[in-house]
Amino acid sequence: MKINQQKIKKQKRQSRQARIRAKLVGTTDRPRLSVYRSLKHISAQLIDDSQGKTLLAATDRELKRGGQAEKPTARAFKVGELLAQKAVERKISRVVFDRSGYKYHGAVKALADGARQAGLKF
Repeated sequence: MKINQQKIKKQKRQSRQARIRAKLVGTTDRPRLSVYRSLKHISAQLIDDSQGKTLLAATDRELKRGGQAEKPTARAFKVGELLAQKAVERKISRVVFDRSGYKYHGAVKALADGARQAGLKF
């Protein structure tokens, strides 16, 4: 029974993701900021859909770990800041935010807030 529920949950997220992606397109001037969230990690990448290339990416695995465990929202905020710093270095200031079917709260919202605070506009 549990496996069936997991399949349904995954299918619902994939359909939300497809619905969102039908409306969003990343260009060279304004790439798409795509978020991926798992139970343990969060990552984001800037994608140019016109060329089909990933311009840059950031993940919480790149962050230097301290002695104490951080909450997922704090890690996501730092990933957003890291991605924005990389983008600003490459002279990218405007993006289109793609939440990939996840709810806009918690870690996904923290990543977006971190990216905004570090200089990205969306």
